[in-house]
Amino acid sequence: MLPWSAFGHIIPFFQLSISLARNGVQVSFVSTRRNIQRLPQVPADVLSLIHFVDLPLPQLDGNILAEGDEATVDIPFEKIQYLKIAYDRLKYPFEQLVISKCSDWIINDFIPYWVIEISQKNEIPVALFSVFSAAVTVFVGPPESLFTDGVKRLRPSSESLTVRPPWVDFPSSVAFRSHEAASLYAGFYGDNASGISDACRTAEVLQSCDLVAFRSCPEYEGQYLKVYETLVHKKVIPVGWGSVIETLQFGHCLVVLPLIIDQPLQARLLVEKGNKLRSNAKDAIKIFGDHELHRGYATKFVEYLRDNVKNKSLD
Repeated sequence: MLPWSAFGHIIPFFQLSISLARNGVQVSFVSTRRNIQRLPQVPADVLSLIHFVDLPLPQLDGNILAEGDEATVDIPFEKIQYLKIAYDRLKYPFEQLVISKCSDWIINDFIPYWVIEISQKNEIPVALFSVFSAAVTVFVGPPESLFTDGVKRLRPSSESLTVRPPWVDFPSSVAFRSHEAASLYAGFYGDNASGISDACRTAEVLQSCDLVAFRSCPEYEGQYLKVYETLVHKKVIPVGWGSVIETLQFGHCLVVLPLIIDQPLQARLLVEKGNKLRSNAKDAIKIFGDHELHRGYATKFVEYLRDNVKNKSLD
């Protein structure tokens, strides 16, 4: 398990680790020491199956990052690009780890694009685990829309993020407002000190991964999950218990205040689904509060992983 050093990513990877362990999977959870120290306690029933591996975050010249600056929460926004430089330098120790563990799968975030090279060299399949909703990821689009030429053609300006993209062939309100799109466009598609944009990182991982897993369920995002599988020509698997889904289990109407990154799109998706959920609150509780249902999705994910372990070549 290799999450990006942001707690909006680390916590979902931690929760998925628990789900995998409860299905009998040995998990190595990889991050930096301080990030691991700040995680919640592991439930007693899976303590023996989740192993934390803390890799020292490499120091940058000029002390751009202070000691202990290991996650986005520790630094101002403009320094996140430098955290990516330090994070990218985890490539070598991470490769040594997966070799020593004889890993069957790497469950990866979108920032460490260099995992693809490691996986191909060592014949280890990669699952991209998206901490974002399927609707948000559909809106972002396929790999060809994320590389430089595709961005010029399909996402030429921030205004292109304010309308439904051409690959969404059904009514959808999931899009940014102009003021939201401007900052997102610069941060996701623009250059940064690491030398590779977030869009290109996403494209590299998405283009070469073996499957995409979503923190979602078909009862909430079935249409978007189907579209995404068609869009990227990959196996797409929902694993249940996203933050919105977890909240809906109580059957209450929500007031949302979106601020950054994907939050405006998540809010519009919720509004899009809201009237139906409001008028059928009891049915919603049955679906989103059904822990067995969501555990079932995790079990199916594990079954797929077990059935698709690669037979490694012998030297």
